[in-house]
Amino acid sequence: MPRGKLIYLSNRFWMRFRRRNVTGCLSSHCVRKAVRSVMIQTLIIPGLNGSSDEHWQRHWTRENVQSSVVEQENWTCPVLAHWQAKLDEALSNTDGAFLVAHSLGCLLAASYANRHQAGLIRGALLVAPCSLETTLKMHPCMIDFGIEPLERLPFPSLVVGSLNDPYMSVPQLERHVKAWGSELSTIGFAGHINVASGFGHWAQGYDFFEHLVRRSMFSQRWTSTAVSHGAMIRSSSF
Repeated sequence: MPRGKLIYLSNRFWMRFRRRNVTGCLSSHCVRKAVRSVMIQTLIIPGLNGSSDEHWQRHWTRENVQSSVVEQENWTCPVLAHWQAKLDEALSNTDGAFLVAHSLGCLLAASYANRHQAGLIRGALLVAPCSLETTLKMHPCMIDFGIEPLERLPFPSLVVGSLNDPYMSVPQLERHVKAWGSELSTIGFAGHINVASGFGHWAQGYDFFEHLVRRSMFSQRWTSTAVSHGAMIRSSSF
């Protein structure tokens, strides 16, 4: 959340985790167990043209019962407002969820910087985000996504990028990460981190997700402790 903004925190997600994890453990083992449990609601957000059955996002959904794809009515000619409406609907059916986005789906997640529903986003894993400018050049007259979303995100975010992504150069990647206030991890020359570049089942993706969840839980533990003592707190900058 924006630095200096006063908030009261009521987080059923964190309370459920604490009831099952009385030691407050944030080790890799504890977080991995939580990720695979019913506590972690996850919304999968594909990009332009959706994600095929062999895409790592679809594998993710099949392997995790609390994961679901935010399906769009039009994958080929996306309109930002229409995609936001679908994500709004999906978020409203949760107590709060993590987002796992790819490509244009990352820009959808980033468009929530100032939307009310951002309060329901626990964190976002943003894989191979695309530059809107570059994507429009590669797919002219197909995308109505407004302007490049470059405002700081009010939720924890981890960007996983590639050094040879045709949809986003390294300088563009660094620019977006800085603007969003995200963490960044690059995985070498991995193309667009999709099926075409060899990323069908992607086990390493879970490691990145667990890191994001641990970061979110640590933040929520800090704020929950303050609120439990009746304090009004200042949100730290992610």
